[in-house]
Amino acid sequence: MNPASERASLISTLEAAIEPLLKQPVCPRLVPPGGITIGYALRGARDSTGVALARIGNHEEPGTPAFDGQVSFGHDEPVVRAILTVTKFNPVMRSAAMLQYSDRALAVLEDSLFLECASFSQSPARQGISTMDWGIAFCCKEDVPDVIYQKIPGGEPSRLILLGEDPADVANNIIICSGRI
Repeated sequence: MNPASERASLISTLEAAIEPLLKQPVCPRLVPPGGITIGYALRGARDSTGVALARIGNHEEPGTPAFDGQVSFGHDEPVVRAILTVTKFNPVMRSAAMLQYSDRALAVLEDSLFLECASFSQSPARQGISTMDWGIAFCCKEDVPDVIYQKIPGGEPSRLILLGEDPADVANNIIICSGRI
């Protein structure tokens, strides 16, 4: 497949995967302040130009999802960096979503959906490596989990990264989790 066709196919796959998220309410406790970001990487992606990103926020009515209308490449977003780090450990895991962390969401993902979860905490700064990149690599050194989370002390919003082979897997797990919170 030529590069332009592969990019178009990837965008189409990501748009199709988020369609079910737009047709039903998403629990507001899962939606970070900037919205849910879902990414999907081209095979062999090495930087942000190889990862497509979609953002889903809420309309004024709580829980009513809204798509910002663009799936595009080249964003410097935490979920993009997470995907790029994860694919170094398992190239099949090419999709992820950044969600708002809550103990209840984690319990649903781990205990109800039986997803493997791993966490990392703030670490001393390492020159040239972000805490998130280091934390994701730390969580993936044995095997890539389904969920990586970081509880940040001091009131800053904590993150939950839901991983999958493709965006349909990720979106499906968001829908199931949202219905069980």
